[in-house]
Amino acid sequence: MLHLVGLGLADETDITVRGLEIVKRAERVYLEAYTAILLVDKSKLEAFYGRPVIEADRELVESGSDDILAGADKADIAFLVVGDPFGATTHTDLVLRARELGIQTNVVPNASIMSGIGCTGLQLYNFGQTVSMVFFLDNWRPSSFYDRIRENASIGLHTLVLLDIKVKEQSMENLARGRRIFEPPRYMTVAQCAQQMLEVEEDRKEGVYSADSLIMGAARVGAPDQKLVVGTLTEMAEIEMGEPLHSVVLLGRRTHDLERDYIRQFAVDQATFDASYAKYYGKSS
Repeated sequence: MLHLVGLGLADETDITVRGLEIVKRAERVYLEAYTAILLVDKSKLEAFYGRPVIEADRELVESGSDDILAGADKADIAFLVVGDPFGATTHTDLVLRARELGIQTNVVPNASIMSGIGCTGLQLYNFGQTVSMVFFLDNWRPSSFYDRIRENASIGLHTLVLLDIKVKEQSMENLARGRRIFEPPRYMTVAQCAQQMLEVEEDRKEGVYSADSLIMGAARVGAPDQKLVVGTLTEMAEIEMGEPLHSVVLLGRRTHDLERDYIRQFAVDQATFDASYAKYYGKSS
């Protein structure tokens, strides 16, 4: 059987008991290592599990799925996913491939950023569509996220923004020359996301949000050093929140007073927070 096992958000101990039992008995254990990261090294996982873990990069998962599935009709194979296997990033393609080969599948859920973002004190029922923010390039500045935010904003809902990570990426030159040389990992920060949001609003000028709109930055959700900060987009474009991973929430207009009271403690500046909140938030659509 192929087991997709969620690892949770922070470290090696976040795996569920059921997931750990599967890992300990599996013939091979893979770690999906390109859509998200745990906040500990693979070596800590191996020490906790008491067995080796094979790192599965994008190339292996997308092009070498037969290697992962080899023998899964006769033995247990564990495929570990940071967060939840069907959370922010789904692996339905791997499950469908297994089913085509007559291999049974099993999914062990865990906490993901989609549920963990509740640590902000914002009510999960008040979130709309989740969007992704990628690193802008000189000649590539995709802004489709802006249209999804508009749809959320039109009914007053919060928007969770998942931030880009670049792991085992090649430069265009190395890719063109066929050289397997990889760039250092990069993880988008709250400040970079806020700055790009401001740039897109400046380009589009549709008023979906403004420099005074409130966003909440969340860093290392679920870890002991988790950090939360709320401020205007202008303030947050300058914020330093430390090590990855980071996420952002753009507040919706229907923010409840209980949500306001909870997040105010994390404000960059409470006077600025109060002024922005009074101007834009706590109103029905």
